[in-house]
Amino acid sequence: MTTAAVPLRLSPRERVLAQPAIDGLFLATILFVTFAKIHWELAADLSLADVLTAGFLVVYIWDRLERADGRLTRTSIVGLAFFAAFLCVYLFGFFNLDTEQALTQWTKGLVKFMLHFGFLVAGVTLLARRSQRFYWYALAAFCGGIALNAVYGIIQLLAAELGAGNLDALLIEPITGRDTSINIFGAVDGRSVFRPNGLTGDPNHLGIELVIPLLVLTPLYLRLEAGHRLKTPLAAFLAFCLLVELATLSRSGLLGLAVGTLILAIPYRRYLRRRSFLVPFGAVFLFIAAIVVVRWDFFDRVLTARTQTSRAAASPHFLVYEFIPDVLSTNPFFGLGLNNFAVYYEFVTGRPDFGPHSFYVATIVETGIVGTALFAVFVLWIFRRLGVARMLGRALDAARDPLAARVRPLAWGMTAALVATLVANVFYLTMTFYYFYVFAVLAVAVPAVFGRRAPPARA
Repeated sequence: MTTAAVPLRLSPRERVLAQPAIDGLFLATILFVTFAKIHWELAADLSLADVLTAGFLVVYIWDRLERADGRLTRTSIVGLAFFAAFLCVYLFGFFNLDTEQALTQWTKGLVKFMLHFGFLVAGVTLLARRSQRFYWYALAAFCGGIALNAVYGIIQLLAAELGAGNLDALLIEPITGRDTSINIFGAVDGRSVFRPNGLTGDPNHLGIELVIPLLVLTPLYLRLEAGHRLKTPLAAFLAFCLLVELATLSRSGLLGLAVGTLILAIPYRRYLRRRSFLVPFGAVFLFIAAIVVVRWDFFDRVLTARTQTSRAAASPHFLVYEFIPDVLSTNPFFGLGLNNFAVYYEFVTGRPDFGPHSFYVATIVETGIVGTALFAVFVLWIFRRLGVARMLGRALDAARDPLAARVRPLAWGMTAALVATLVANVFYLTMTFYYFYVFAVLAVAVPAVFGRRAPPARA
């Protein structure tokens, strides 16, 4: 006796329960997106964020199929168009591969791209359908995840300075089975110079990622009303993030932070003379100055090394730009193939995992003129959406809507953070990482979330 196959359908109760699961996976992905050390080498390099993203996309798509809901916002449609365009560029680049190793690296890069850009399209669609309060939860999860990295980095640094050993060996290696540790920059008088990398894997990664919460949350903090319950906690949070930023000794991170601060100084210059700004940030610089004075000889040598501008010190960062003409002369339009810089330049660097010290070099070398132009358009689209968000903030301000005190500083902070990340990636490459796509989700979704006519929820 046979039974007819019954299509799997969710009951109304199951559909209601699916939403918390989707929201939970979405927020968890954002929270752990910068935890690069927590990953495993299985069939491919699989991070905790990748696992959470895959789970989120499966549950989200399944729920949409069950509801027969194919509706997308205009922002999501544009994001989907970029997804298709980038996919075409990477597929054209496939025909420039000529080794098995190159194919392996291209496949890994394509899988990462599918996850990251899939999250961008789904994330924008999700945020556009959720409340304003949920958006603030998402922003808090993103900044909170970077802050957890900073907390771990400081504990990591204290453990190393006090001779307590490698914190990663105690907490990270049992989970991943991989050897990781704090970065050792060098030694001064036989004493190691440690640079905290948190859970990111590199102090420069941590330094550049910390730029985002510092620049996004500072204008929000400055616009908070006196006596607001978040005023003091946010001041402490920003001061701590700045302290860790300085501890990373990341030149790229500090360069990006300086440029982003100049962007914010345009609309918020009058706030820079107020007590709410001078007290927390002044306290950080006084604390750092006291430590430097006590150990002047040590820090003098470290700072001299980190600000060295000789050709020998700067050559690794500029040398990679010399690869561009060679690639454009052979594969000008679509480059050497996604994720293939290390493969083709192992004979130069001697390292199979060497990446260029510049996001722009990586983009030009791997995707050619077409891919570089497409990414430039993608970044301009993010700037355009943030421009719409700033206009929305001005409209709310003109209507005397209290939400303007949240939307305008949020849009300006996002704009400054994007500029800072672009500048920091001139001599580093973090824009290929997953966190940048999460930042893009939060940036382009601002007009969709706060442009509704429904009564705004309190931030």
